[in-house]
Amino acid sequence: MNFDAAKSRVFELTAILNDCIEKYYMGNESDVSDYDYDMMMRELSKIEDEFPELLMPNSPTHRVGGRSDENLFSSVTHTVPMESLQDAFSDDELYDFERRVTNTFADAEYTVEPKIDGLSCSLEYRDGVLIRASTRGDGLVGEDVTANVRTIRSVPLELKEKIPFIEVRGEVYMSHDSFDELVEKQELNGEKTFKNPRNAASGSLRQKDAKITASRKLDIFIFNIQQIEGGKELNTHYDSLKYLSELGFNVVSGYSLCKSIEECITKIKEIGDNRGQLPFDIDGAVIKVNDFSMRKALGSTAKFPKWAVAFKYPPEEKETKLLSVDVQVGRTGVLTPTAVFEPITLAGTTVSRATLNNADFIKEKQIAIGDTIIVRKAGDIIPEVVTVSKHNGENPEYELPGECPACQSKVAREEGEAAIRCLNPDCPAQLLRKLIHFCSRDAMDIEGLGDAVLEVLVNEKLIEKASDIYHLQSQDIASLERMGEKSAQNLLNAIENSKKNDLYRVIFALGIRHIGQKAAKLLSKRFNTMDALLDATLEDVLSIDGFGDVMAKTFTDTLALEQTRELINELKSVGVNMENLSETEDSRFAGQTFVLTGTLSQFTRTEASEIIERFGGKTSGSVSKKTSVVLAGEDAGSKLRKANELGIKVINEDEFKELIK
Repeated sequence: MNFDAAKSRVFELTAILNDCIEKYYMGNESDVSDYDYDMMMRELSKIEDEFPELLMPNSPTHRVGGRSDENLFSSVTHTVPMESLQDAFSDDELYDFERRVTNTFADAEYTVEPKIDGLSCSLEYRDGVLIRASTRGDGLVGEDVTANVRTIRSVPLELKEKIPFIEVRGEVYMSHDSFDELVEKQELNGEKTFKNPRNAASGSLRQKDAKITASRKLDIFIFNIQQIEGGKELNTHYDSLKYLSELGFNVVSGYSLCKSIEECITKIKEIGDNRGQLPFDIDGAVIKVNDFSMRKALGSTAKFPKWAVAFKYPPEEKETKLLSVDVQVGRTGVLTPTAVFEPITLAGTTVSRATLNNADFIKEKQIAIGDTIIVRKAGDIIPEVVTVSKHNGENPEYELPGECPACQSKVAREEGEAAIRCLNPDCPAQLLRKLIHFCSRDAMDIEGLGDAVLEVLVNEKLIEKASDIYHLQSQDIASLERMGEKSAQNLLNAIENSKKNDLYRVIFALGIRHIGQKAAKLLSKRFNTMDALLDATLEDVLSIDGFGDVMAKTFTDTLALEQTRELINELKSVGVNMENLSETEDSRFAGQTFVLTGTLSQFTRTEASEIIERFGGKTSGSVSKKTSVVLAGEDAGSKLRKANELGIKVINEDEFKELIK
């Protein structure tokens, strides 16, 4: 590679990798597989070695982890740096590691343990009591997540021995079962789902509200003592793992003491062969020099300890024959194609199905039934079809159906989206998610009709569409598990009260894509009655300030569907209000746009927004030059800073109360 080509590639790789790091550590999401990321990082490192003058100040090869988020958590400076590990992808690289160690210590022993795929975390205990927990961050400065870590049941709040001080390092993770449960809830609520358990663990731990973290069922494995004062005298890592277990920590099983690198390689292969049976994800195995005094002598580079290496399992790919494509309808109406193929063994498990992503992917790869395809399982991610290695030649390229497999209704693809969706609001595949949204607090606000109760009512076929809620009888509800006559009557009262809701709540409850509560209020205010909305044209809706082409078209197309009109008529017939009841009390906030930030203690955000709108004002989620006032609660972050930079008026809750007297 000549200098110009190297320079161009360095700029390209640096931009891609830094974007990946930002998304991975701050956004809890990833666009590339771990293997592809590792290969790009390795390529960049080799170019920098060959052309040292191309080493940039922002090079990801010299970063450990990601930056901390000061808007969410206070920062913690690590007394003992939380280093990353040098990666190895072959036996030869493991032998190279051994040679570097044995050049100094010919009799070195090693420990081998599974490398958990999660979020690295430090726990500090004084006199046996947990006093602080922090994320790795960039290795030197992390985030204080003590309140959230306290909600993890496998974290001991008090140790079995009152050691004066101990800091341990571990990996917060999410089990496969907990991940599946979380994704199902996110799908039901129409939320963006996490792609894998690692991202889910990171996103769940780094929550402003510890109650959300507690609901996510996180777990932790402790794998290292960072520093200790008092307690048992320890000379080896193997003994320290046993001691950690005695103190009450959850230590990963399957660690071994090995006399040579050959024994380490055998153990790594054993862990790799069995990783498909584990209830959690691992992305490799870690080899560490066992003796602490040897570790101290070996030391560290600027980024890695010289006494440890992480072996990463390469993505396993195999050929197989595509037998069919199974199209499933998700609870948000998205049609998801799944490849069904002749069974193969990947990462220790037998698989016969893998995701085909979407229609664009199928078209790009020109996939047809009968083709020989390559399937990959990189680490422990869901199997995926990589490409076609041989086209069958007899069958045409596969196309997703033009109608919903669950209800045979029309499907459509919105501009700018890869997903194809079923448009039927009564599609049985989407029923439960639609009902949960319909009954939610910001929609019809039917207290008592939560996820669990609705699921039972759907399974018992007592509800097949939203309007059926208003036909429920006391005996239907009282017969359900944990529901008696009093509970049934309370629920019926809540259902009856919901008929008096304002029109905007009904619009929002219909669950039309892109139409949130704010848009529903604008529609209600502009048209006043449901009948006027049903008669509205695309041009009428586009005339509303804040409505773009996609929002307006989605709304009018959905209201034009026969199923939507039938549902609205049925809701009318049972007495659900279809008129705008909101009145502007006065126009003191007319023409003003408010932004709410921080934690409000005297109002909920919904209450404050409704008050502002009653007085003729608007609310926005971001600060700009068009913002009139910022209402700032406790722990206000970047929005408050931006408001001060732009010279925008900032008020607290007491001042807001004065304004609305």
